[in-house]
Amino acid sequence: MKALKWTLIIVFGLGILGFLGFQFMIYQTKKASPEATVVYEGEDITLSVNYCRPYKKGRKIFGELVPYGEVWRTGANEPTTFMTNKDITIEGVKLKAGKYTLWTIPQETQWTIILNSKMYDWGVNWDEKASRDPMYDVLRVNVPSVPTKEVVEQFTIEFIYHVNMVMKWDDTEVIVPILTY
Repeated sequence: MKALKWTLIIVFGLGILGFLGFQFMIYQTKKASPEATVVYEGEDITLSVNYCRPYKKGRKIFGELVPYGEVWRTGANEPTTFMTNKDITIEGVKLKAGKYTLWTIPQETQWTIILNSKMYDWGVNWDEKASRDPMYDVLRVNVPSVPTKEVVEQFTIEFIYHVNMVMKWDDTEVIVPILTY
């Protein structure tokens, strides 16, 4: 009985240490790549993107840190989420109102934009590959990428030019045109 009691105390203690360690890890990663939300509000439509914003820190981003031709979680930490309260069209593909995870496949001259209906706990698996399951993809379009005029230190997503979602980091900019109804 005494051994069972000590075993339960040890297991409980290890559980608390594991929980606290995980919370500390989340705090540390959020400090290096802070969370942000960007919102577009128009007549009767609201679009929002929640993402974590890593820094360049002197690194070459696209083609090295973020390899060309591979799915990227489009930010850091948890997958980026995209939400719309109304049906929209992105590059001719209709998207129903809802909340989606946003994934991209960067290339030198174009990016593939992917919206996925599944919510994921973390953006990468243990093997450091994107945790996206393509079975849940609801939208997949290609958009051009262009060089920026100046180097962008921190990954940035914003809504500009009426309702275009723009992603910028390092020396690359991608504009995703969105049509609202």
